[in-house]
Amino acid sequence: MKSYILLLLTICTFQLYSSAELDDSLTYVWPLPAKFSSGNNTLSVDPELSLVLGGKGGDSSIVKDGFDRYKKIIFKHSSKSYSVNKRLVFDIGILKIAVLSDNDELQLGVDESYLLHVEKRNGQSIIGEAYIEANTVYGALRGLETFSQLCAFDYETKAVQIYKAPWYILDKPRFAFRGLLLDTSRHYLPVGVIKQIIESMSYAKLNVFHWHIIDEESFPLEVPSYPNLWKGSYTKWERYTVEDAYEIVNFAKMRGINVMAEIDVPGHAESWGTGYPDLWPSPSCREPLDVANNFTFDVISGIMTDLRKIFPFGLFHLGGDEVNTDCWNSTSHVKQWLLDHNMTTKEAYQYFVLRAQEIAISKGWTPVNWEETFNTFASNLNPRTIVHNWLGGGVCAKAVAKGFRCIFSNQGFWYLDHLDVPWYEVYKAEPLEGINDTSMQELVLGGEVCMWAERSDTSVVQQTIWPRAAAAAERLWSNRETISSGNITLTALPRLHYFRCLLNRRGVQAAPVTNYYARQPPTGPGSCYEQ
Repeated sequence: MKSYILLLLTICTFQLYSSAELDDSLTYVWPLPAKFSSGNNTLSVDPELSLVLGGKGGDSSIVKDGFDRYKKIIFKHSSKSYSVNKRLVFDIGILKIAVLSDNDELQLGVDESYLLHVEKRNGQSIIGEAYIEANTVYGALRGLETFSQLCAFDYETKAVQIYKAPWYILDKPRFAFRGLLLDTSRHYLPVGVIKQIIESMSYAKLNVFHWHIIDEESFPLEVPSYPNLWKGSYTKWERYTVEDAYEIVNFAKMRGINVMAEIDVPGHAESWGTGYPDLWPSPSCREPLDVANNFTFDVISGIMTDLRKIFPFGLFHLGGDEVNTDCWNSTSHVKQWLLDHNMTTKEAYQYFVLRAQEIAISKGWTPVNWEETFNTFASNLNPRTIVHNWLGGGVCAKAVAKGFRCIFSNQGFWYLDHLDVPWYEVYKAEPLEGINDTSMQELVLGGEVCMWAERSDTSVVQQTIWPRAAAAAERLWSNRETISSGNITLTALPRLHYFRCLLNRRGVQAAPVTNYYARQPPTGPGSCYEQ
């Protein structure tokens, strides 16, 4: 009944806003910039817009390729319209990008700030210019995204225009970690689909792709040191080669997105034993992995050695959630090992997690673990551990109070497979809830929306992610005070609907903002679904 009432309310809200004109008092840039000012002028943009680079990092291929991508997006409809008429004069003919640093290393906390200035040319300038300045190439990419959203195609004049100019934007993210988890174990997703999702992440300025590659259902990844592991894949055609993984990481880097890999241990690992049965405590006890067998930790170390060559990001996710240790007690050799080491199964769970953490740290990684590890043995966790919240509220507050860093992913709001969670609940969820001390707030790295795939495959994954993931993206990027003030139904909903239309125009299959119960395209007035 609750879901039915929510559906009626959201459909009514959708009809209200989809039939109305855009509210000119709102700023249609998503996520909302930190500081900005605008005017009342309309500027035309040359479809042959040229790029001028400056600064130590201006010559980077990351910036050049980014400009080429966004130019194709901006002039998707208009590039041929003006080619026959060279006599037209445009207000903006050049985009200048100055990148102050030539360091293009991509890690947590990289500077993503940028300045964007768009103004009509003055009397001394023959060609009008837009200007982006950033300390790093990744700040320049964020500026390019914002510039692309300012550029709107006018279907009447068939010209690209920038409304409400001049624009002056000084922008930076609120949180360093703004992630999306994608589960490729429960349903295999082709590399092309993964790249499409990473591309769409860049439109919302998300910057961490959490790749949940492996789980109990399948082990699709090639591990050269232990080549039988991917016998745990669904089929031999549903696998990721080392080259595939490299391609995904490099594709993401060109868009300013880190890739955080996860191998979930000791639970969620039944698929490992398909290729190496000795990893199972017994044929009837297939997970957790065998804590009594040193071979288990040899395999974990081998996996990490191979993955470290592929994944340069400094964070590595070790899972550690939902571990049921009952069958350790009913497996004779594990039971004997527990007796020999004077351990309970709970203590053996702790031993396993800490040993896996030591391996990760020895490879140069910072370990990330789901919150059960903190909830169970916080006092013994490695102090470098990043606690990943998911079960409910208040965990980050407890974690940072003990000096740990934390990532917010409360399943009540930010689990995208929970289809009954409406956009406004996603939008209002606050990573710093209950944390008032400034020094403790700094220990909250940010947050992550999670696309678990028990019930989602290639056919529905994008519209399950979008546009609700964008609601979280604005929470993670924009100033808390700005986006939390006023009635979000009046301020955020029209802008989110507009961003959903922008996603659709860019080829992203984003669901209606307010309806997550139907999988068919919207048919009501104001629909931006393109047949």
